[in-house]
Amino acid sequence: VSRPAAVLEHSRGAETGGLSGRPLRDLSTALIKEMYELTGGKVPIIGCGGVSSGRDALEKIKAGASLVQLYTGLIYEGPALVPEMKRDLADLLRAEGFQSVNDAVGANTKVKRRKKGGSWWW
Repeated sequence: VSRPAAVLEHSRGAETGGLSGRPLRDLSTALIKEMYELTGGKVPIIGCGGVSSGRDALEKIKAGASLVQLYTGLIYEGPALVPEMKRDLADLLRAEGFQSVNDAVGANTKVKRRKKGGSWWW
């Protein structure tokens, strides 16, 4: 994964080592979408990288993640982040017309899904 320009502009941005949190958010979301489309949505994808809100989680889900992982956001915000994210995600799903997380998986991709007997099929 390449480093975003905002990271490289930082005095230590070119150092080797791990990169986590917000700087990865857009890069990881784009990679999730690419992999979801390459696999036709048939492989479960865990969305991670810069997730610290319900909106971040929804973006990963709409890009194709069927699960979302928290790490850096949880470190900085603590366990109270989890119920807050759940509430925000539920509100955002309803506002965007989704009945469930499953309905939103891959919504921002080229993969066409059709509903069959209450479940989604590819």
